[in-house]
Amino acid sequence: METASSSKRLPRNLILFTAAGVMLLVSMSMTPAGFFTWLWDRLNVFATVFLGIFVEAVPYLLLGTLASGLVEVFLDRDQMSRWISGRPIAAAVSGAFMGMVFPVCECGVVPLTRRLFHKGLPLSAGISFLLAAPVINPIVIISTAAAFGWGKMLFWRIGLSLLIAIVTGIIFSVEKEAGNVLRPALTLSIEHDHAHAESNDSFIEKFRKALLITADEFFEMGRYLIMGAVLAAALQTFISQSVLLTVGSGPVLSALVMLGLAVLLSICSTVDAFVALGFVGTFSFGSVLSFLVFGPMVDIKSVLMYSQVFKRRSLLYLVAIPFLMSLLSGLLFNYVLP
Repeated sequence: METASSSKRLPRNLILFTAAGVMLLVSMSMTPAGFFTWLWDRLNVFATVFLGIFVEAVPYLLLGTLASGLVEVFLDRDQMSRWISGRPIAAAVSGAFMGMVFPVCECGVVPLTRRLFHKGLPLSAGISFLLAAPVINPIVIISTAAAFGWGKMLFWRIGLSLLIAIVTGIIFSVEKEAGNVLRPALTLSIEHDHAHAESNDSFIEKFRKALLITADEFFEMGRYLIMGAVLAAALQTFISQSVLLTVGSGPVLSALVMLGLAVLLSICSTVDAFVALGFVGTFSFGSVLSFLVFGPMVDIKSVLMYSQVFKRRSLLYLVAIPFLMSLLSGLLFNYVLP
């Protein structure tokens, strides 16, 4: 019986494969000759953009996860409570300025912030640090100065980024229970046995445990970096920037287009100033400024990484508040301070 049924399935499968092959040949014959050339060109662009985003971000993700591992092993909750005030406004200000110490971009700051939350960093301080660090760290300040000079673009980029980060941190401090903002998976890596360093461990043993945590978090966050890079590369490949540039005329539309490009391009904050410099002359000062302020806070890859730290509703606020404040800042400069 089994042999008979198998012999019946074989011709049926052969017919299906033959029909599929014929349909493929027919569709290829009906496809315009230039389509495959266009598709190959698009795939080359996609691969180039993806590798550019990924290679640009990986060193900073590695730096951020290494800092996360060192924080977990060498920093305890008592030290954190001594350094950061428990009062919301003071904590938000301290968290924002803490970004000057860590040379991490928007990818590297996420695992570090997650670890600091576990160590007892107040919610307002963590949010303001998360948003401010990718802009006010020394590497970004130097690169912005190299592109625009030590003038008003640098001054307003730092000033507005600090303001938005602090205000957002204070707004989040209204929620008294961190569990209503942060995902339960926040402490996932803490559950591993090697994540706990005993006080009597040698320095070498502690450093070994820090490296194990680094590896865990690098591969965990790296998945979302890859997903974000793929999505950003796909959007850049198949959505023409020239269309956006054409649409983006006028004080309001130009600001919206630059905010959209900040999300779409997903450029590392350490080099985004040189990209923004190319928009000077095409877009107004306020629109370019909004690009430089909002991009390091929110882009495709960072949102995917945020989703592993914050609950869905909190993630919405974390995107919406900087977006609205960046837009209002851009419009203010476009209309009032041209």
